[in-house]
Amino acid sequence: MDVELRQLRALVAIVDEGGFTDAAIALGVSQAAVSRTLASLERALGVKLLRRTSREVAPTPTGLRVLAQARRVLGEVEGLVRTATSGHAGLRIGYAWSAVGRHTSAFQRRWARAHPETDLHLVRVNSTTAGLAEGSCDLAVVRRELDPRRFEQVVVGRERRLCALGADDPLARRRSVRLAELVDRVLLIDRRTGTTTADLWPPDARPETEETHDVDDWLTVIASGRAVGVTAESTAHQYPRPGLVYRPVRDADPVEVRLAWWRDDPHPATGAVVALLGDLYRDA
Repeated sequence: MDVELRQLRALVAIVDEGGFTDAAIALGVSQAAVSRTLASLERALGVKLLRRTSREVAPTPTGLRVLAQARRVLGEVEGLVRTATSGHAGLRIGYAWSAVGRHTSAFQRRWARAHPETDLHLVRVNSTTAGLAEGSCDLAVVRRELDPRRFEQVVVGRERRLCALGADDPLARRRSVRLAELVDRVLLIDRRTGTTTADLWPPDARPETEETHDVDDWLTVIASGRAVGVTAESTAHQYPRPGLVYRPVRDADPVEVRLAWWRDDPHPATGAVVALLGDLYRDA
């Protein structure tokens, strides 16, 4: 089945203009061409899309559904064309859990002042590449190394590891904790996007683990007291929550914060983002 954009445009024009004659004028073609284009669409789909009488042209019930989808498809195509021809006037930065933590607001404000010509949008995508592989962003903030054959990446900062605990947990009364104190607990992890697995502990003294795939679920389970979590410091700034406390893990290595992008398609603003994030983390 081959459905072409010109066919969808013809359908939308006929309905919007109220008939074939005006649709032909709007599209800059002949009325006969509009009729042929619609007929070819109906043949391709195997359904009748419009009811034609001497007084009006109206969509059939199926035609209404196809019309709505056609409008969405044409809108997506227009957006695709704008993206391809805009010269990167916008900048989308993906992240999986917590953007750049306490630096997020300062980053957005300083970017807007320094680069008013490039609109910045932060996009949360809960995937290993924080939206890069999915095409949801131009750059991504990640806290684990991505495939170097596909992605360029640079470390822009480091964050302490914190332990997330239910507020009534005995360890919550402490100012900090050690890894050994968590061995007899259940550790809640996200293998796709999280920063910590049981590999942080020695092979002969590792906590039991359970898996989750979303930060909201992670927070809810930990607040209930069923498990604990170990995460980057940015999570505490992005997700303060009643019933949950964060304590530094004194003997755990810090988490590297990386900015990543496709090797063969760097955004023109990549260097400026790297510089600004590096400054923010260094100043802290």
